[in-house]
Amino acid sequence: MTAFMSAEARDAARPASADDAAGTGRIEISGVTKTYPRAGRDAVRDVSLSIGAGEFMTFLGPSGSGKTTMLSIIAGFITPTAGSIAIDGADVGRVKPHRRNLGVVFQQYALFPHMTVRENVAYPLRQRKLAKAEIDRRVNEVLELVRLPALAERKPAQLSGGEQQRVALARAVVYTPRALLLDEPLGALDKKLRDSLQREIARMHRELAMTFIFVTHDQEEALALSDRVAVFNEGGLEQVGTPTELYDHPCSRFVAEFLGESNIFSGTVDGGRLSCDDGVTIRLTDEQAREPGQASVVIRPERVELLASDDDPAPDGRCRARATITDILYVGNRYRIGLRFADGTVGSAMRVVGSALPAMPGETVDVAWSPEHQALVTR
Repeated sequence: MTAFMSAEARDAARPASADDAAGTGRIEISGVTKTYPRAGRDAVRDVSLSIGAGEFMTFLGPSGSGKTTMLSIIAGFITPTAGSIAIDGADVGRVKPHRRNLGVVFQQYALFPHMTVRENVAYPLRQRKLAKAEIDRRVNEVLELVRLPALAERKPAQLSGGEQQRVALARAVVYTPRALLLDEPLGALDKKLRDSLQREIARMHRELAMTFIFVTHDQEEALALSDRVAVFNEGGLEQVGTPTELYDHPCSRFVAEFLGESNIFSGTVDGGRLSCDDGVTIRLTDEQAREPGQASVVIRPERVELLASDDDPAPDGRCRARATITDILYVGNRYRIGLRFADGTVGSAMRVVGSALPAMPGETVDVAWSPEHQALVTR
């Protein structure tokens, strides 16, 4: 999984306080709902979320989950049916989009084709009637920020897709908005260029110490870039947390399955164990044990160990289940090993390239893991 810098490392790399550095950009979403006539369900349903000044918050979810609608409500492009948006403590419900002082970057670059890079970036400053010397100073600074000073006199048609997107980023931040809203800005780029632009966006966020709200359906992108991620599902918020919290401790089966691959065992909790229909019994930690009822245990592929046969005992305290290897895929520095368990459910394991494989496709193995590395979900 791609990762540029952990949340902890990003915090250390920033100024001592993002609030002190940026001073603005606190966004409070309170009970926001958006309903369209004759729609089967709310586009956004009772969403409440606090976004701190200088935070990198990502709205993540599948198509139609409500993430882009929520971003558009913050920007002022869509009026909510209920609820409120406050920016730096002030309700902006009646404030026009251009008065909210928010930068917005879309997947489509929306650059003026007849203007040079410099003219495109200067446009919002000219609209604000700043002095020419101040416009020149700010444009020069932001072109340095996005590493495009050498291309300042080119037209958009003379730029690559990644360069055009950097121009759009420069234009969105040149007037020092209170927050930057990015609606799937990298969706039209190929993987190599996406990875490069992800690094650029992460660097810009560190240097600007500005609030970023980033919309994506790409799980790896969300985990790599964000301080926190808000997972949307069918208009509502499913879970909000740091990338580590969401990946290691999903609150629902939806979050577990949407954020990467998982091995999932479903059954009935009884005391300190989960009993599955296929006869597998999984020990729960004291923290996971709860009242009897239906639940599922989630184990990430990186957390499981593959044992070749019953002759290889699982380490003390580990849980164990039998599976058949369905396929082995080479994915760069790792092998992804496809698994099918006795009840027909599919899962996977990861092995570092260079380590010995315990078996080949069609052969059976035992999967072992520590209960401390599993998550218990009840929905």
